[in-house]
Amino acid sequence: MTPSEVREMTDAELVEALAEAKEERFNLRFQLATNQLDNHARIKAVKQDIARILTVIRERELNAVDARSGTEERA
Repeated sequence: MTPSEVREMTDAELVEALAEAKEERFNLRFQLATNQLDNHARIKAVKQDIARILTVIRERELNAVDARSGTEERA
């Protein structure tokens, strides 16, 4: 998942993608513990996807706060 793909998602899609990525990370960690994991690099990729999603969510939260505080100061 590229950063541009994440930025194009709606808020609801981001929440859903985050839940799916966290579930996948859990399953990968479980496979690692039971020596069933074939692709160890996938763990890193999923962790990066989670970080990208959380970053975009946080950016949107901060932009919403800035937009609200900017209108209150002008009133």
